Amino acid sequence: GANGAGKSTTVNIFMGFLEPSSGEAFINGSLVTVNNNTTRELVAYIPENVKLYPELSGIENLDFFASLSNKTYSQQELKQFLLKAGLQEEAHQQKVGGYSKGMRQKVGIALAIAKQAKALFLDEPTSGLDPHAANEFSEILKELAKEQVAILMVTHDIFRAKEVADRIG
Repeated sequence: GANGAGKSTTVNIFMGFLEPSSGEAFINGSLVTVNNNTTRELVAYIPENVKLYPELSGIENLDFFASLSNKTYSQQELKQFLLKAGLQEEAHQQKVGGYSKGMRQKVGIALAIAKQAKALFLDEPTSGLDPHAANEFSEILKELAKEQVAILMVTHDIFRAKEVADRIG
């Protein structure tokens, strides 16, 4: 949608940051309200630029952010999340400061997987990615959708949206 169409506002409503001016939003059958921890535990958000700690490795960032959601995983489980998100194994122990944007996005996806999110909200996730990385990212989203993760992606890229989505609004 165009700038000002309400894309980010919609995401903020589903994330529980804003009250809707009318209507209701539900996630997994639960009404979304501001600061509702029940629905907040069900969601993950991946912004255009995933913010990670540059001095920590990918696996360390994943472990830290998963712990903020009260999730504790073994190193092997964390590796599996990163692999499922498409991050090559040799990058798991590398500092995130040296990661490409696509690699940081994959850590964000791994966090959504580790959090066991039922709904994933993406804000321009492929903006700035090279075509190969954008295609990889789209394939990961399709796999998550097959696993019954609801995905709402904000994008200006109608071609990417048509490729990935089963509905476009």
